[in-house]
Amino acid sequence: MILDDAHESEVDEENYFVSMTDMMVGLVFIFIIMLMYFALQFQDITDQMTGADRQRAEILRELQETLREKGVEVTIDTQNGILRLPDAILFDSGRAELKADGLIAVGHLADALSEVLPCYTDTRESVQARPSTCPDTAYRIESVYIEGHTDVDALSGGGLIRDNLDLSAIRATNTFRALIDHQPAIAARCSMKGDDCAAVLSVSGYGSERPVAAGDDEAAKRSNRRIDLRLIMVAPDSTAAIQAVSQELNR
Repeated sequence: MILDDAHESEVDEENYFVSMTDMMVGLVFIFIIMLMYFALQFQDITDQMTGADRQRAEILRELQETLREKGVEVTIDTQNGILRLPDAILFDSGRAELKADGLIAVGHLADALSEVLPCYTDTRESVQARPSTCPDTAYRIESVYIEGHTDVDALSGGGLIRDNLDLSAIRATNTFRALIDHQPAIAARCSMKGDDCAAVLSVSGYGSERPVAAGDDEAAKRSNRRIDLRLIMVAPDSTAAIQAVSQELNR
C-alpha cells in the first residue's frame, strides 16, 4: 500500500512537471507570435515614414526643376525636407521688402506650388478631385513652413525692425503674402486633422539662430541669409498604426 502511494506520488509529480513544461512552451510560443506581430507593425510604420520621405524628396526635386526652368536657382535639402531660396535673389541687405527680382522669383514659386499642392492637400470649401497629372500616392503634405533666416550681423539703426529676429519674421511674412497675392488659391490648401482642415502654409522667423554654415566669414553669412520652405509630410494611417501598437503594448 505504501509502495502504491509512493508510485502515485511520483506519477503526480511527473504529470505536474509535464504540465508546467507544456505551459512554458505555450507561453514562449505566444511571446514569439506577439513579438513577430509588433515587429511587423513597427516595420509597417517605418516603411510608411520612409515612403513619406521619398515622396517629399520627389516633390522638392520637382519644385527645384520647375524653378530652374524659370531661371530661379534654389537648393534643396531632401533629408530635412527643405527648398532654400538665398535672400540675395529676394531682398536687399537689411531690408524686409521683396525687390523686383524677388517678386518675380516668388511668383514663379507660387506657380510651382499651385501645381504641386493640389496633389497632396485638401480644401475647406469643397471636395475637389485630384488633378490627373498627380502621382498615384496616398502620402500627403501636413505643413509648408515659410522660414526666415539671417546672418549674425546686428542691424544698425532703429525703426520698426529692431533686430534680426524681427527682420527674419517680416521677410518670411512678406514672402508668404507675395505667394498668395500671386496665387490666391494656395492659401486655401489645408491638411485634414480629424474633422478639421488646418491651413498648410505658415510662417516663422529664426533670426540667426539656425545657421546652415558655421563661422562669420562672408561665405557663411551669405549661406545663412535665406528663406526656407520646409515640407512636413504625413504618412497614410501612420497615426492609427502607432496608436494600435501603443495600445497593445499597454495591455
